[in-house]
Amino acid sequence: MSHPIDELLVADPRLASHAQSPLWMVSQEPLLNELVLYLDMMRGEIQREPTKTHEMLFSRKHLRSCRSAFDRMIIKGEEGLHRLCELLCGSFVGSYQLQSVVIGEVPSSGERFTLTQPISRQDLYSTIDLDLGNRQLKKLQYFDGSQWFAPILVANVVEYQPVEPNKHGVHKIISRIKAEEEIWNKVVDEIFGLDSLVTRDKELRHLSKYVKDIFGVKMVVGSAHEVVKLHAALQSADWNEQALREVGAEYLPDARHLVFVETKDYLGESGKGSGWEAMKSVVTWSDRMFEIQVQPLGNFWREREHLTRESHAGFKSRREQVRRQVADHIPLFGFYQDLLKWLFQNPEGPAPTFPRVSVAVSE
Repeated sequence: MSHPIDELLVADPRLASHAQSPLWMVSQEPLLNELVLYLDMMRGEIQREPTKTHEMLFSRKHLRSCRSAFDRMIIKGEEGLHRLCELLCGSFVGSYQLQSVVIGEVPSSGERFTLTQPISRQDLYSTIDLDLGNRQLKKLQYFDGSQWFAPILVANVVEYQPVEPNKHGVHKIISRIKAEEEIWNKVVDEIFGLDSLVTRDKELRHLSKYVKDIFGVKMVVGSAHEVVKLHAALQSADWNEQALREVGAEYLPDARHLVFVETKDYLGESGKGSGWEAMKSVVTWSDRMFEIQVQPLGNFWREREHLTRESHAGFKSRREQVRRQVADHIPLFGFYQDLLKWLFQNPEGPAPTFPRVSVAVSE
């Protein structure tokens, strides 16, 4: 028996194999692509005919397959991210050492701390970044004077630390991925066009439907002047077959260069009101999409300091506040947030509910 999504792929041209969901540029997993397109199509139908009863159909087997596809997306994406970082180190850093950097929080007090530990290249490719962070935190217990607490993970990254000065003035290269819940929140943002709803300007609006920053690289240099110089060097980077083979990447035309999709200059007077500064670009490399930030060292340390309290948490809080306001105005948006969380984190539990929408799950 065919699955409802499979039937819709045939019946509705918007779900044809060439159609691309907001995740396509980072996942290229057909099952995820089709599921997100299905959800987008149903969103359109519900909004066009709000008085009609709509049925969303899923099977547990299909959802398990989608969950496996999501896990593959993370594993493949992280692998590509680390290979890209190794290439960048080869071109702009030289010799380096790897570190796992974890920011944790004590649940009883809200106090945050940073934990750094050297890791091997084998660790890097055998364990996903999230597991690296959680594995470090499992070694710790905090005593608040009355009882012991296990810290919770706030953020974790992998740092590529130069062991000697380099001509490009690179102090460190950092790789990071979005947390799973934030990935799905951003998918919902794109399905509903959140940035358009809040009238946020976007460069290259024709690319706005893609979730572009799941896999990110930060390159930290000494000054804003060095940021501009390194950004220009990245645009002209050219890797030969030997360089690609050394990091385990195939020698293909789309792996020899970075293709810059968009760039935003947040340096100096053009910086964000929060004081955050960087050159931020979206690039494709080896048929995958990444975000690359080049940032001055002083600004990086202020950001790292604030991450323990204000900067990252504040941005997430503001983004969540916008989402809550949109959900108040468009309740279907909030339902879709709950739906994605249910589909990928708790499909065995009860499905979220929404007026005139039936969520049916077969075995």
